[in-house]
This record gives sequence, structure tokens and C-alpha cells, in this order.
Amino acid sequence: MRRRSFIQSIAGLTVVSSFIASCHRQRVIGGSVVGASSHTGHLLRDKKFAAPVSIATHAVVIVGGGISGLSAARHLHRQGIRDIVILDLEKEMGGNAACGKNDISAYPWGAHYVPIPNNDLTEYTDFMRECGVITSEPSAPLPAYNDYYICFDPEERLYINGQWQEGLIPQFGVPAQDKAQIQQFLDKMQAFRLAKGQDGKDAFAIPLDNSSKDPAFVQLDSLTMKQWLQEQGLTSPYLQWYVNYCTRDDFGTTYDEISAWVGIHYFASRKGKGSNADHHDVLTWPEGNGWLAAHLKRELQAYFHNQALVTRILQENGTLAVDYFDVRESRLKRINAQQCILAVPQFVAARILQDETRLQKVHQHMQYSPWMVANIRTRELTEKEGPPLSWDNVLYNSPSLGYVDATHQDIRQGIHTRNLTYYQPLTTHTPAEERKAALERTHAEWVKMIVDDLEKVHTNITEAIEEVNVMVWGHAMAKPLPGVAHGTIRQELAASVNDCLHFAHTDLAGNSIFEEAFYQGLSAAKKVMTHLSGNI
Repeated sequence: MRRRSFIQSIAGLTVVSSFIASCHRQRVIGGSVVGASSHTGHLLRDKKFAAPVSIATHAVVIVGGGISGLSAARHLHRQGIRDIVILDLEKEMGGNAACGKNDISAYPWGAHYVPIPNNDLTEYTDFMRECGVITSEPSAPLPAYNDYYICFDPEERLYINGQWQEGLIPQFGVPAQDKAQIQQFLDKMQAFRLAKGQDGKDAFAIPLDNSSKDPAFVQLDSLTMKQWLQEQGLTSPYLQWYVNYCTRDDFGTTYDEISAWVGIHYFASRKGKGSNADHHDVLTWPEGNGWLAAHLKRELQAYFHNQALVTRILQENGTLAVDYFDVRESRLKRINAQQCILAVPQFVAARILQDETRLQKVHQHMQYSPWMVANIRTRELTEKEGPPLSWDNVLYNSPSLGYVDATHQDIRQGIHTRNLTYYQPLTTHTPAEERKAALERTHAEWVKMIVDDLEKVHTNITEAIEEVNVMVWGHAMAKPLPGVAHGTIRQELAASVNDCLHFAHTDLAGNSIFEEAFYQGLSAAKKVMTHLSGNI
């Protein structure tokens, strides 16, 4: 073959190969965008409702079946209160602890773990003991944790500088001066973890309101986390990436927006200690925090009314009139109640109460971050050099938070098909812009975003993926901006109305973690008990 003919034949093969590869990459990957019920929820903002077609009477109505609402209902139930209704828009109770399941395993749609509880959280650790998470008696010097629920090794890995490394703190290929700054930061966080204020309280505690009010710590709430790092001379890009990853992971908020006090709270508030676990250990299940939600729901099924959009609450003749749109019947109904807990975000509570002053305060002081969570059914993936597939798998400088292996806690051997749960807080633009773009994005566009990201570490991901299902959370959690944690807005919005209407949600804590939701519900339930009257 002459040289020219040979070159032409090779060029032709290249074009054909490129075309075949392109077609293969464009393979349609099944699945859907499942999303929370945003369309129905927006009826609260946009629709005018007719008069109720029926009226029922109950002692207590709880609006919202997330962790706060479930915690409140559980406490009331255990105090002998049985005349309860829990109204929730979604088909399943659980809020951000929602989960799903397929033939491989269960998987989370939201929060996927809890850290080892602080030992002073008596009600919470009692709940953990009931669940079988804590296996020792209350009298034990230290709680013993069920080994099946402590995250198995390998726990975490980070893809950085062309290789996987163990752990999420940047180490591989990181210059010595950057490592020194990272250690300085970790030492400062340890000092904050042990610090106490002049009032004798821990500088950073859970629930957040148990923290010291010492001005030396409170003043941190006037800065962003990025500003605090700069003030400390902690300018390493590796360190700043890590801190930004952590604030995006726990709060859906970038480090140049989040309060420095809240950012430090992330690192310094965990003090739990067990006989077989420490404060840095985590508890996890295939379905994530849906496992804990299921235990909260266990005694409460009789009180559930799902697919119920509460449209307004009026106070009439000493009774609360709670109107709700029954989605299944497409009819408005009413419940007259003695007491009500609004276990929903404050922007929803304001609309339900038709309280413009409250709504203005919310718009002025609070923002809510949107998230995308995808569950990926996949066969075995090719791996880059370094530690093997771990529970938590993170890519340095990725727009995502990486993915967790929902099958990681499965003790079966030789699992060749897995559920990977992929997380991405939508933080590039304003929350409103991100929400609009997220709701307009197609399933194929979401899949492309995910594949383009994960292809950096798994070259066969396009061929290995069998299905991708996407959940869009439009208002996943409140952003803890400077001034919220130690300002007055949380207390103003949390104040009960006329001793019959109470509030419980993590946006009132400024910190969207399981313990805060649990205690928000507990606090509201105790207020209800104080004001409830009659034989119920």
C-alpha cells in the first residue's frame, strides 16, 4: 500500500471510530426527574381556593411531616395525646430524610448520615437506644454503638492531583506549606471544640442555642467563613477548597456567604464519645436518615394525612381553623383545632398565616438553597489509582459533592451492581436563578452533568450506568448567613402566636442537621402540652 492510500485509510477509520464512540456516548440512560411536589406546593402562592367542603375537629394539627413534625408528634403521642393529625404535601413523611428503594438496596434522597451524638443530648440518645443504634444501658459509662451502623471502612476518599487519596482533607500532591496551613486550621478547630465561654457554656454546642453567648465567640457571626480564614492568614487554596466543600456539604452555602460562627460550629460542635466510637465517626444506613425517620414514624401511622396542602390558618372564636387542599380528592377541607405546630419553613408558614410582616422578615433575612440529588444504578466502574470505592467519594474542585455508595453498609459479598447517591448543592448563581434553571432542566441534561463530572474518575461510566433518577429540592435548607445565628430574627420568627400556634423547623435553628430538627419538634410539643385543655 502506498503511503498516501495508507494515510487515507487510517483517516477513514478514525472518523468511523469517532462516530461510533460518539453514538455510544449518546446512549439514552433511563430514569426520571422525581422531584418534591413543587407544582402542588406553588398552589399555596398562586391559587385562590373555594370554601371548605367538610369540617373535622382535632386537638392538635401538625403541619409538616419532616423530622421536626415527626419528633413533635412522637412526644405528644407518648404523653398520651391521641387526637392528632399530621398534614404533609408529599406522598411519604420524612422531609429531607426521604429515601427510596430498588431491587439492589434502599438509598437516600436527602441526608445520608448522622455523627456520633453528643453525650449530653439525653432525649436524642434515648431515641437512639430505642432504635438499637446504642446497644448499652443508660447507666453505662459510655454508650456502645451498634457496629452495623458505624460507617464501615474504607469511609472516605478524595480524587486530587490525578489520584485517589484516603480521607477528604487534601494531602496527595499538596505542598508542605499548604499542609502546614491545613494543620493550623485543624488545631484551631480543636481549640474551638474544647473552648468554653465566660458563661460556662461550650463555645459551640448542639442544639445551636445551647452555645455560649460570650461576645468573643458571638462576634464571629458578623463575618463570613472566608473572611475569617483571611484574617487568620489561612490562604492555602487547598485549605480554602476543603472549608468550602464542608460548608456546601452541610449547609448548601459557599464559604464566602456562610457565617464564620456557623462554619466553625460545623467543625467544633461534635463532642460525642462512645466505648467503640468517637466524635469524628458517623452512623449511616443504605437509606440514610430515612432509617431514623422510619423509627420516628413507627407509632404515628394513624395520624398521617399525606398529599395535603395546608392553605391557610385562621383563628376564630378561640379555635384554629386549618384549611387544607386534599390533593387526591381535589377539594378544600377544614380542621378545627385547639393547638397547631407549623413544622414547615418560615416562607411557607408566612403564606399559610397570610402574614405579610413575617414574609417580609423572611425575605429580608433568610435564603433557602436548592439541591440536586441523583441515585445512580450502575455496574462495576473502572477505578483510578489509589484507595478503592469508599462510602463517601469526593472529587477535588468538582461542582458536586461527589457520591456516597448506598450499598456500602451491605454485608453481602460480591455485589456487582450498586446504588450511588450523587449530591450537588446548586450554588453558582442566586437561589432563585438556580431553582428556575433546575426546574427547567431535562433528565438528559442532568444525566450529562453527572456523567461529565464522574467520567474524570470512572472512564467507563457511560457504559456502566443502567439508570439515573434525579430529585430536585427547591428549598432544601436555610442558608446560615452572617447575623442569623446570633441575631434576633430566629427568636422573632420562633415566638408562638396566641399560645396556640407554635413553630418547629431547622430554619429556626439556622442549622439543618438531624439533632436540631429533633429538638425543634420536641420544644414545640412541650409548648403544646402546656396550653392544651380538656380531656384528649
